[in-house]
Amino acid sequence: MDLGIRGKVAIVAAASAGLGKAAALRLALEGAQVAICSRNKERVQRTADEIAQMTGVFVLPIVADLTQPEALSHFINETTQHFGPPLILVTNGGGPPAGSPLSFTDADWQAAFNQVFFPSVRLIRSVISGMQKAGWGRILNITSITVKQPLDHLVLSSATRAALVAYSKTLSNEVAPCGITVNNVCPGPFETERVRYMMREAAARENIMEEEAAARWAIQTPIGRSGQPEELADLIAFLCSDRARFITGTTIQVDGGATQFLL
Repeated sequence: MDLGIRGKVAIVAAASAGLGKAAALRLALEGAQVAICSRNKERVQRTADEIAQMTGVFVLPIVADLTQPEALSHFINETTQHFGPPLILVTNGGGPPAGSPLSFTDADWQAAFNQVFFPSVRLIRSVISGMQKAGWGRILNITSITVKQPLDHLVLSSATRAALVAYSKTLSNEVAPCGITVNNVCPGPFETERVRYMMREAAARENIMEEEAAARWAIQTPIGRSGQPEELADLIAFLCSDRARFITGTTIQVDGGATQFLL
């Protein structure tokens, strides 16, 4: 299936590993011109080189800490100067610390919003005018199943990501007449560094081995295993494609059936 995005400029945040890397690779395979960022120069360069070797497509690596507005602007400006205005945006980023809802201070909450919510909103604001001028755009936020089914000890993640989903749903109504879609994907248990961190945290809380904590999570998934990053990337590529022009304002979980709700 031709997704209709060959040559379109795409930026993928926090893409040196995990879900972001998989999304960047999948978009590059579809012929998009991809820019990626990470705070770590060596990792983002290595990832860009790996994707280029696998696809034959040059990937622009940019060092940027997206919690810093000036670094975020640098990411957008460098991409625009090299490729042109981005028409595909995939927001992504690590999650805040785990803990009890009553354990966090105002400073903890502010830090969580600065890590999760504000970078995505700023990225969206930075690219939206170019999309409006082009009459075409795709905005895709990688969030978490916690926006639909909050998990114990992940209240910072649940609240800040849910705020982003609410913002995106409202935005989708405003920009739909411009040919711009805005959607969210909610990964469940995937083989990523973030999930491995969560398994270590769970093991420490329950005084069990990390392998046992991971096995418990996998058992809770009807498919019986964790997901692979490329399985999420396939959906991301479709939602970012011209084929998905009638899909907007959605929040789709990709979790092997782990979450237990109807909608």
